[in-house]
Amino acid sequence: MADNTTPGVITCKAAVAWKPLEPLKVEEIQVQPPKPTEVRIKMLYASICHTDTVCWTGILYDMFPRVLGHEGVGVIESVGEEVRDLKVGDTVMPLYVGECGKCPNCASGKSNFCSKYPLTLGLMADGTTRMSAKGQQLYQLFSCSTWSQYAVIESNYVVKVDPKLSLSGASLLTCGFTTGYGSVWKVVNFEKGSSVAVVGLGAVGFGAVKAAQILGASKIIGVDINETRRDKAKALGVTDFINPKSSDKTMSQLIQEATGGLGVDCCIECTGVPSLLNEAISSTKVGSGEVVLISAGDEQNTELNYVPLLLGRTVKGTIYGGVRIHSDLHKIVDKCISKEIDLDEIITHEVSLADVNKGFLEYMKQPDCVKVIIKF
Repeated sequence: MADNTTPGVITCKAAVAWKPLEPLKVEEIQVQPPKPTEVRIKMLYASICHTDTVCWTGILYDMFPRVLGHEGVGVIESVGEEVRDLKVGDTVMPLYVGECGKCPNCASGKSNFCSKYPLTLGLMADGTTRMSAKGQQLYQLFSCSTWSQYAVIESNYVVKVDPKLSLSGASLLTCGFTTGYGSVWKVVNFEKGSSVAVVGLGAVGFGAVKAAQILGASKIIGVDINETRRDKAKALGVTDFINPKSSDKTMSQLIQEATGGLGVDCCIECTGVPSLLNEAISSTKVGSGEVVLISAGDEQNTELNYVPLLLGRTVKGTIYGGVRIHSDLHKIVDKCISKEIDLDEIITHEVSLADVNKGFLEYMKQPDCVKVIIKF
């Protein structure tokens, strides 16, 4: 049932990006009350993702001023009058993909791209925003912006948090880790005994590693030029660690060598570096190899060598790892609660909202940084 109290405008703090590439400013902003099918969330934790950095540069979506952040967890402060399945006081995760369960994509069970509740950029689905500062409209990131003390979001993009799940862990599940996990679980035709290469060992990559381990991969090759990731990678399930910078051979040659010249069944490309696409393709098996592209980098184009594709390989893209937020996500949550997945191993730094620039501009550049959590 909806709350009977009529909510008003809230003045709170948020990290505002006024222009591309400028340090964020923690400002007082105004957050409007939720419309009939929306909820307003008081954020408890948020986390920093590489996608936030790319959007901050303005390369992907030049929408400024804006509030960044799309990973987080919080408590519902108010609800619109048409909201029925959520109530004030519920602890929830805001997601950036929806799931109506009825559109052709949802009904097929083959896609998490809902037609009724699609991925939105900068504004709510109705073309407006609920955030402003100094008399100016503030763009959000996707379905909402989480680097703010309060955020408004369409209720279908919201999932209740099992109280047995840690709040910081819940934040990680709203994008990065789940995206990597789902790429192996939902996107490729993974079978027990398959071999996997994961390129880029951040939170997304470690999600893919953990899925491969749980699903019974015969070989998990972790690829990263950051040598400090080697030990953590091995602890999380990587069987072979490759640092291409330590060899005069290409990444695909090193992966082929590690698999006896066969290549891997699937390669999960998490870096968003366009030049690695052809290498990722060539690292997979002739006739059946699969490549999943996850991350968006600072550059968006590359020349594709189509000959390796003619040899029976495929390339797929994914958002949120193909995971459906209402049908699938709870299965990953259950593994976190049972400690089959330990998300605490991925969190390396914690900051307050006031120190968001330290996390965003300093910690994220440190070699030992995997995931930065913002605690409100």
